[in-house]
Amino acid sequence: MTPTANGSPDGHEGGPRLAFLLVFFAGAAALSWEVLWQLQASLAIGVSAKGTAVTLAATMAGMSAGAAMMGRALRGREVARPLRVYGTLEVVVALAGVALLPGFRWLERLDGSIFGAHPVLAPIVHLGAIFVLLGPATLAMGATIPVFGLLARSSRSSIASLYAMNTAGAAAGVLLVSFVALPYLGVELSAIALACVNLSVAAASWLARPAPMEEGPAATTEPTEQGLDEIAGGAMRLATPLVFLSGFVSFGLEVAWFRALRAAFLSTTHSFAIMLASVLVPLAAGARLATWLARRKVKLGSVLAAAGVAILVATPIVERFDRIADATIFGYWATNAAWFAVSLLVLGPAILLVGTCLPWVLKEHVEPAQWGRSYAVNTIGAVLGSLCAAWVFLPAMGFARTAWLLGVLTIGAALATLRGRARSRAAVAGLAALVVAASAESGIGRARVLGNFNSPVTRVLSFDEGPNSSVVVADTADHARMLVIDGFSATDVSDASHYMVWMGRLPMLMHPDPKRALVICFGTGQTANAVRSENPESLDIVELNPAVLQAAHLFDANQKVLEDPRVHPNVMDGRAWLRRTDHVYDVITLEPMPPNFAGVNSLYSEEFYKLAAARLAPGGVVAQWVPFHLLSVHDAVAITSTFRAVFGDAVLWIDPRDHTGIVVGRLGKPTRAFASSWPGLARKGIVRDMDDESIKGSVALSGITMATYGRGEIVTDDNQLLSYGPKRHRAYTVTERMLTSNLALVYQIATSTMPAPAAAPAATPTPR
Repeated sequence: MTPTANGSPDGHEGGPRLAFLLVFFAGAAALSWEVLWQLQASLAIGVSAKGTAVTLAATMAGMSAGAAMMGRALRGREVARPLRVYGTLEVVVALAGVALLPGFRWLERLDGSIFGAHPVLAPIVHLGAIFVLLGPATLAMGATIPVFGLLARSSRSSIASLYAMNTAGAAAGVLLVSFVALPYLGVELSAIALACVNLSVAAASWLARPAPMEEGPAATTEPTEQGLDEIAGGAMRLATPLVFLSGFVSFGLEVAWFRALRAAFLSTTHSFAIMLASVLVPLAAGARLATWLARRKVKLGSVLAAAGVAILVATPIVERFDRIADATIFGYWATNAAWFAVSLLVLGPAILLVGTCLPWVLKEHVEPAQWGRSYAVNTIGAVLGSLCAAWVFLPAMGFARTAWLLGVLTIGAALATLRGRARSRAAVAGLAALVVAASAESGIGRARVLGNFNSPVTRVLSFDEGPNSSVVVADTADHARMLVIDGFSATDVSDASHYMVWMGRLPMLMHPDPKRALVICFGTGQTANAVRSENPESLDIVELNPAVLQAAHLFDANQKVLEDPRVHPNVMDGRAWLRRTDHVYDVITLEPMPPNFAGVNSLYSEEFYKLAAARLAPGGVVAQWVPFHLLSVHDAVAITSTFRAVFGDAVLWIDPRDHTGIVVGRLGKPTRAFASSWPGLARKGIVRDMDDESIKGSVALSGITMATYGRGEIVTDDNQLLSYGPKRHRAYTVTERMLTSNLALVYQIATSTMPAPAAAPAATPTPR
């Protein structure tokens, strides 16, 4: 072993390199666990802003309580082997983390039964169950923070440095779990791998040899309570409010700025990973910067003032991230690298400076109870910041002005700690930055819409920035009306949206007497109206975002479908609805957001189709969207294969105008009758925009040809193939190329006489 500078043998109890290594890997595992828990929670209680808020609150509350409880437990105690305490906590995280997988499956079953019996109590049950499930693991995670202080003492390092390494590990963890673990291992094996990481950290902690006793004074001298305020430049008297504010601002900014980044990068899992990493990296660097600045007698108030200025100056650039993103699309890996670099460059300075506050205060404190309390307060601020941003500030003022507010709050906190010229300079700089932010505002929601579209926006009719997403209705220069959800658009009238009508008509026409129907995902309402126009007795509509239903009256193409007394709209996750309802349907049709968007895999998985099958009446028909222009050949085949695994009697229908795929099926073995018999065409008095022969002739695959095409991978909740699959990078090609490749394979297999197009049609819908 080589001795360290302070005389502690590296690899012994207290060796700084060992401590840094262990907290790095533990941080990587911790953030990866949180990604898995959020994913599992969305399956158990449904994808929604409320579900996300409940999971976040439970996670952060557990960590906050764990830090505070461990801080009190260590008060006045001498701990000879802090690494062993740390290792024990890692064992708890590992065991509790693995146990959560069956725990969330139990919660999913509970969710279905509780809604049926006591729907009013369901949110309370969700909250309680999530807290119980996440409690042991999150308590143990939070409890590690006071132990960091003990490790810092024994290793002759700084608690701020250990905190920085732990946060750096978290940044690495979110990238590894998103780009490596989940794509190649799936959820369950990823959980086992993470547990192994935690257990390895625990084993190394327990096996480290005790450091030899040293004589003489310690290598570091801890400050006295009386000297703290002087060291921190006058800020320690406001330590508790400042660490609360830093958590509030950093998580509030994450919510606000991510709203723009989601529209720019689209809401895919990989884009979320790079966004989160672009926040965690500067937070880790901020923890290291805090020590450097404190040694040079820089005042914490001055750092916070600079942070507020950086927030205000960065926001106008964040508002224009859609334009930056559109200019940096090169290919899967190059695009992700470019987006990460740009995000880090723009968001980094503000997050870096805000991120100095908590480690600065932790470093200046000397007792475990103080470390635990400071971390707990910061975590509470983080929870409240994210919730206030999502549920209060964004709906009231939009993401840009929410960021302004957070920047002004940061500058205000700085002014409270500064005196004299320093305060005056901070006030002037803050005012100038606010003027810059206000004068450079791009007018999102009023003058323009986030996203890149085929035709420029000429008028914004409706703008809603809610906890779920941003929902905009706008007119374009080519006289179309768009619904834009986080940058992804759908139009009401054009050849590119022709398939929306047939998402509704096809399954209704293939059923002999459809009395009750279900439409999951409302969009512009054309699919729901098409179902309604085929005259069912009852139509249920399930839409996740209430703002989408509220904007329905702005689209003439849906012919006021929501005003029909036979139509019953519901605000809920579509998968959760199938689990909770006792209704039985003759027809179920759905057109979710693009399959590779975060959370959408749950509406294309085998488990979802089995839920849909359980809600079908005998002879019931299901239709699913297969957007060839947004999918690699691998993923398009996987969707069809998964659908066929449950609905064996299926056909693939291709819209003759926009060439979008629609797979329609029912339970049972393949039959010729399903592809050739269209009982709904016999209904009189219904006007359709295609004649009978064209409708029948658009069936591209059925029977044997459908079976030949559908021999791909099966999409499951565990492999998350569409969100995290290792071959998702194949979809990063030109849109027309994806469409042409998919159609070429379909027509190669088909036995019909339908000719394959020589090139992609001009009316191809785009990913925007």
